[in-house]
Amino acid sequence: MDNNAVLTMRHISKNFPGVVALSDVDFTLRAGEIHALMGENGAGKSTLIKVLTGVEEFETGTIRMAGMDHDLINKSPQMAQGNGISTVYQEVNLCPNLSVAENLFLGREPKRAGIIDWKTMNKKSREILGNLNIDIDVTRSLEHYSLALQQMFAIARAVDLSARVLILDEPTSSLDEHEVEKLFSLMKKLKGDGVGIIFVTHFLEQVYKVCDKITVLRNGCLVGEYEVENLPRVQLVAKMMGKDFDDVSAIKKEKKIIEEDANIKIIEAKALAHEGSIKPFDLVLKKGEVIGLSGLLGSGRSELARAIYGADKPDEGELFVKGQKIVVSAPIDAMKSGMSYLPENRKEEGIIAELSVRENIIIALQAKKGMFKLLGKKEQEEFADKYIELLQIKTASRETPIKQLSGGNQQKVILGRWLLTNPEFLILDEPTRGIDIGTKTEIQKLVLKLAGEGMSVMFISSEIEEMIRTCSRMIVMRDGRKVGELEEHELSQMSIMKAIAGGSENE
Repeated sequence: MDNNAVLTMRHISKNFPGVVALSDVDFTLRAGEIHALMGENGAGKSTLIKVLTGVEEFETGTIRMAGMDHDLINKSPQMAQGNGISTVYQEVNLCPNLSVAENLFLGREPKRAGIIDWKTMNKKSREILGNLNIDIDVTRSLEHYSLALQQMFAIARAVDLSARVLILDEPTSSLDEHEVEKLFSLMKKLKGDGVGIIFVTHFLEQVYKVCDKITVLRNGCLVGEYEVENLPRVQLVAKMMGKDFDDVSAIKKEKKIIEEDANIKIIEAKALAHEGSIKPFDLVLKKGEVIGLSGLLGSGRSELARAIYGADKPDEGELFVKGQKIVVSAPIDAMKSGMSYLPENRKEEGIIAELSVRENIIIALQAKKGMFKLLGKKEQEEFADKYIELLQIKTASRETPIKQLSGGNQQKVILGRWLLTNPEFLILDEPTRGIDIGTKTEIQKLVLKLAGEGMSVMFISSEIEEMIRTCSRMIVMRDGRKVGELEEHELSQMSIMKAIAGGSENE
C-alpha cells in the first residue's frame, strides 16, 4: 500500500445482468489529495462509488483503508460512514425544515437526562462550521440558506463524522461561479487537514483548477491515473472518449443533394438561454443541413436541444422558424411549428412500454392533430406498417408491446414516430447509443438521406467518428456555453477534441 494512501481499491469487478460495469479497476486516494474521477456516461464512475460506499456489492477485488489490518467490505452507506467514508451528492440529502444544527447532528444529538441538549448542540455546530470558516445562524432552518451553503453543511457533517475520505459527486452542477469558489476554498482547507477528496465532475476547467490527480475510466475499465500537470486537456478528452488524438483518418460522407433553397434558414436562435443549464447562444440551421452538437457529458448538448424544442422553456432570447418568430412554451408548440425530437433517454422519455409498436408510432401525430381528429384504426395500421418496413423494425407484429423489442428496434420505432409527423426540423439526441453497429449504420444513412431530401437535422452523439461521418457542421459545447463552431472542412478528431478541451494540445 502506498505510504501516503488513505484508500486503495484493487482489481474491482462488478457485473449487472448483461453488462460489465467494472472490470479489474484500480484506484488509489492519498491523504491531503483532491482526486478527480473522470469518464463519460457509462464509464463506471457511479458504480465504483457505489461499491466503495456499500450501495452495491462487488464480485472480485479488495478495498483497504489506511490503518486497518483487514480488507474493507461496506455493506451499507452507514457502514462506509463508520469506516470513514462520506459522500455528498449533487442533490443535498438534508432536511430543509430542520435547523442547521439539527441537520449536523441528526441521529446523534447530544442529550442530557434523555432530552436533547440544544445549547450544547448549537454550540458544537457553530464550532464545526467555524473550523470551516462558515459563520451563520445555526438555529435557522436549512431552507433559509442557499444550495451552496447547504452543500457546505453536508460536507461539514461528513467531516465531523471523522471522514478520512470525502466523495463529492457533481457538487458544482447547480452553483454559480461565486458559490463554486467558496466550495473550492473549503475543499482546499480540508485537503490541508489531510482529508482525501474524490471529486466527480464534468467541468474540465474545475478539474484543472482544484485537483491534484485524475483517474480516467472508460467502459468499466481503468484507462489510467495521471498527475493533472502532466495531462493536457485535449489528451484527457481523448482518453475519456477512447480516441487517439492524432488519428485523423478521413471518413468519406455520402454526397448530399444540393437544392436551390438550401440557404433557407429553418431555425434561428438569438441569445436563447435557460437558467441553470444553457448560457445565451445564437444558432442558425439551414434547409437540408445536419448540424452536430459536440461536447462532453454535461456540456449542455442536450439542454440546448431541449431549449429549442421547448422541453425546457427558454428564459430569454428569441426563436425563429423559417423567418417567423415563435414562442415555444411546450413541446406541442414546437411540433406544430414543424419540429420533432428524439430524446436521449428512450426508456424514460421515448417509449411508452405498455403500448404496442403501432400505438408508439402514431402517438405523436395524434397529439399534433388533437383529440377531436382521431386517427382511424386502419390508418394507424397503415402508418405503422409503412415505418416498420421503411426502418426494418424487427417485431413479431405491429401489435407487439414495444417493451418486448430490442433497444435498437425501440429506437427505430421512436424515430418512425417522429418521421410520421413529417417534420422540417428533426432533433436526434444520441440516436445510436446502445444499439448494434448494423443499426447504427442504417440510422446514419437515413439521416443523410433525409437531409438530402431537404430535412434539417440536429445530431447529438458522443462518438466522434459518427459525428464526422454524419454532420455538415459542428457546434461545440462546454459548461453550458457554445464555445466553438466547425465547418465541414474543419471536422477532424483533433479539431473537435481541441475545441471540447478548450485550448491547444499543450494546454
